[in-house]
Amino acid sequence: MAFGGFNKEANTAPMAEINMVPLIDVMLVLLVIFILTAPLLTHAVKVELPRASSTENHAQPRKIEIAIDDAGSIYWDGERIAEQALGERLTAASRDGEGNAISDPAQLPEIHLRADRQTAYETLARVMAASARAGLTKFAFVSTPE
Repeated sequence: MAFGGFNKEANTAPMAEINMVPLIDVMLVLLVIFILTAPLLTHAVKVELPRASSTENHAQPRKIEIAIDDAGSIYWDGERIAEQALGERLTAASRDGEGNAISDPAQLPEIHLRADRQTAYETLARVMAASARAGLTKFAFVSTPE
């Protein structure tokens, strides 16, 4: 009785106690629901997987080092080449052994560009345009940390 008893002579002040019985009933119902639904959530299918041994694939992606000095000279993996030969080499790098274009982008080489601080932007743009014409679009700009 939250508001007191039926006797008028008794203390008629309201009770300030929480009735715990409904709270316990709700908790017991929730416990029963969780006990019943927990086995339904773990429905594992027993499958016997095949056994096989394999080695890890550590194939390194191909990369082409292109350096440009402050005079505008172009170097392919450390070897100085003319700008006309650059286009031919880039086209050859974008093809497989039989001369067919590589269709898988993951197989295309990555171009690492090392440009001198004083290199003209025009030279760098021509190298990048020649690479794009050959179909090589993955670039990495290499710099030295301070």
